[in-house]
Amino acid sequence: MSLIALSLLLAACGEEEGTTWKFITEEVDGQVQYEYAEEFANRISDKTDGEVTVEPYEYGGLGSEVDQVQSLQDGAVELAVMSPGFTGNMVKEGQIFALHFLFPDSVETTQEILNTSEALNTDLRERYEEHDITPLSFWTEGAMQWTSNAGIQEPADFEGLKMRVQESPLMMASYEAYGAAPQALSWSELYTGLDRGTVEGQENPIFFIYDAAFHEVQDTMTISNHNNYVAMTTVNTEWYNDLSDEYKEIVDETVAEMQDWVFEEQNTQNEDFLTQMQEDTEHPTEIIELTEEQRAAFREAALPVRDFYVNEVSEVDGAIYNKLLEEIQAATE
Repeated sequence: MSLIALSLLLAACGEEEGTTWKFITEEVDGQVQYEYAEEFANRISDKTDGEVTVEPYEYGGLGSEVDQVQSLQDGAVELAVMSPGFTGNMVKEGQIFALHFLFPDSVETTQEILNTSEALNTDLRERYEEHDITPLSFWTEGAMQWTSNAGIQEPADFEGLKMRVQESPLMMASYEAYGAAPQALSWSELYTGLDRGTVEGQENPIFFIYDAAFHEVQDTMTISNHNNYVAMTTVNTEWYNDLSDEYKEIVDETVAEMQDWVFEEQNTQNEDFLTQMQEDTEHPTEIIELTEEQRAAFREAALPVRDFYVNEVSEVDGAIYNKLLEEIQAATE
C-alpha cells in the first residue's frame, strides 16, 4: 500500500481512533482527584477497547491551578477536575460554593443535591460554557475543616488571623465576616506559608490536610463542617461538542457512573486519614470538634455573606443562588 493510500485509510478511520485525552487535576497521586482521573481513564479505555487513552496529570504537571484553567479553555487539555474557587474571578456565580453553612450537614445529602440540581447542572453550567468550560458534574471531596495554631472555637478566634483562601472575592468576604485577614495563595505554596507564618490557617477536607502534611505545621484541627470542598469534572466545550455521538455518550455515561465511585473514595480517604491523624504521635494534632451551639455562632456570622454574594458578586441578581436554596430546602424537608 502506498503512503498516500495509507494516509487516506487512516483519515477515513477518524481522528478519534488511537487518540489521547489529557486529564489534569489539582491534586497528586493518591489524593481523591487524581484517583478519580485514573479510574475515569481505566473506564474509558475499557469502553473504547483501548482506542482512547486518558492521561491523568498530577497538580503541578501543567502549572498552577490558574494555569490549568487556561489550558482547558485553550484546548491544550481536554478534561480537568477543577475547583470553582479558582475560577471565581471569571465565572462569578461559581463562587456560590464558598458560602459557609449553605449545604446540609450531611455530606451524602449534599452529594445528592450536586447530582440533581438544575441550578448547578444547567444554569451554572451555561455560565461556564461562556468561557469554553463545560462542567459535566459536581461532587464533594468531603466536609471542610479548619487548621490553625490558634485553636478555632468561636468567631473571635479568627480575629486578625491570616487565613489562606483561593482566588475568590467571596472566600475573602467569608473570612472577613469572622474578623480574619484572608490571603489568596496557591496550595503549592501553602505548606511553606504555614510553616513561615505567611498565613496562619487554612481550610480543607481531612484527607487533604493530612496527606499534604499541613498537620506538621499546624497545632490544631477544628471539626467545623462549615462547607464542602466541591470539585467539578470539566471538559473543553468545543472539544466536547465536536465529539462523535458515540464518544460523547461514553464520556457522559462514565461521568455519571463516577459520582457514586468518588463519593465512596472521598469518604474512605477522609475516614482513614482522620484515624491516621489521631494516631500520629510524631506530629500530634489537637482535634477540636465544635458543638452545635458553637457552629450556630459561626453560621450566624456567615449569613450576611449571602447578601454580599447576591448583591455584589452575582451577575444574575442571585437567580442561581435562589434556585439552589429552594433545591436544598426541598432536599432537607
